[in-house]
Amino acid sequence: MTSSDMSAIPLTQLGVVLTDRGSRYAVSGARVTSRAEVDQVLANLKRDRSYAKATHNTWAALLPTGGLKADDGESGAGMVILRMLEREGLRDHVIIVTRWYGGKKLGGDRFRRVQDAVRAYLDQHAD
Repeated sequence: MTSSDMSAIPLTQLGVVLTDRGSRYAVSGARVTSRAEVDQVLANLKRDRSYAKATHNTWAALLPTGGLKADDGESGAGMVILRMLEREGLRDHVIIVTRWYGGKKLGGDRFRRVQDAVRAYLDQHAD
């Protein structure tokens, strides 16, 4: 696949879907079949300066070669997304949860916010 083909990967962005104690969460996703396509989707997302400057762009994907994830500093969040993808059976897809830190630590609630963001995406995807 050429880079011009890869830039055409359709990206669904729901934007900010929730806030908690000042932190804002957005969710995005795309159909992908390889790590190279995941990297391209992330690069496309980060072309938007607000996403590039986000505190975390955590993601997970279920690919033909298996599950991949990255926490991007939000320890454990990639596994939360991956498990939700597995439970949903959503293969060949990447979901990215973006967080802009609001100044207050959320503790364990940060995992619930990641789950809430992924659920919003999955609900939208089911339509």
